[in-house]
Amino acid sequence: MTATLAPPLALSSSAFRHLGPNWYAAVMGTAIVANGANALPLGVPGLHAFAVAVWALSFALLAALVAARAVHLVRHRDVARPQLLDDPATAVFYGCPPMALLAVGYGTLVLGRDVIGTRAAVVVDLALWTSGTVYALAAAFGVPYLMLTRYKIKAGSANPTWLLPIVAPMVAAALGPALIPHLPPGQLRPTLLFACYGMFGLSLLATLVVLPGIWTRLVHDGLAPVTLTPTLFLVLGPLGQSTTAVNQIADAAGVAAPQYAAAMRAFALLYGVPVMGFALLWFAVAATVNLGALRKGMPFAMTWWAFTFPVGTCVTGAAGLARATGLDVFTAVAVALYAVLVCAWAAAASGTLRGLADGRLLRRG
Repeated sequence: MTATLAPPLALSSSAFRHLGPNWYAAVMGTAIVANGANALPLGVPGLHAFAVAVWALSFALLAALVAARAVHLVRHRDVARPQLLDDPATAVFYGCPPMALLAVGYGTLVLGRDVIGTRAAVVVDLALWTSGTVYALAAAFGVPYLMLTRYKIKAGSANPTWLLPIVAPMVAAALGPALIPHLPPGQLRPTLLFACYGMFGLSLLATLVVLPGIWTRLVHDGLAPVTLTPTLFLVLGPLGQSTTAVNQIADAAGVAAPQYAAAMRAFALLYGVPVMGFALLWFAVAATVNLGALRKGMPFAMTWWAFTFPVGTCVTGAAGLARATGLDVFTAVAVALYAVLVCAWAAAASGTLRGLADGRLLRRG
């Protein structure tokens, strides 16, 4: 019996050899479809049920990927260690796992409670938010530290994937405030609120440091290979997520720090509206460049998942502004971007399934 089972087990293990942290982008992209649907300020029949179903899919994907990555890390250490310590092109994707944990955790709180109950949903989100936040802060510190001390970075090699580790704390800042009403009154509520504000600043300022290098690379050398073109959308991540963060923090301030609630609501608008304006400009630029690349035959790669989560953060950001202002124009922006998000998710998911079916994606990671 042992001899019969050995070859399949070996084959199963080898399938995970090149399973890098970039695969968590698929979980992020799926979770944001659910969370974005929940954020829309609309009462469309069936929308909530759709959001719950997609959340369940994202939860299942996260569980499966965590298990698969455990096999990768245990059975293929010769690949896993260089991914982090020696290869900056792969190391930046260690920003994806914490964002996947955070997005699925938030979906559990706002959507999964219909399935598992509010108390269980709070416990799950608290666990995923805490672990995701610790992971996010470790990535935001660790990857830049390695870039400064270990990696040999060539001049002009910056690209939008460099944003992944430093935007992860912004996701924690945006999704943490939802837990505040579930905490006991006292010091914990304002502590979490201001911790989220601190992570908002941490991520925003780090983004402002990195973006000029990315822009310089883009205008002087462009992006090569062509499969990196979808990563232009990653610039939307800190824009949409920071807008979401300031609105979520302002919403929670009434419970955690009522003396500052009015100021936080004002800041959410004064910051969020101009940033959303720039996000829409960058969306137009990124979309036009990618449409041109698609017309020239850009093949599918896992970078296509960059079409999803960053756009989803703009959905939640615009939805937050719609709630804060009551203006229909922000609702229209959120709905239009959500339609783009669903189409992008369908394209990325179908391409991933085809790549898994023929083995191409697992062979190259």
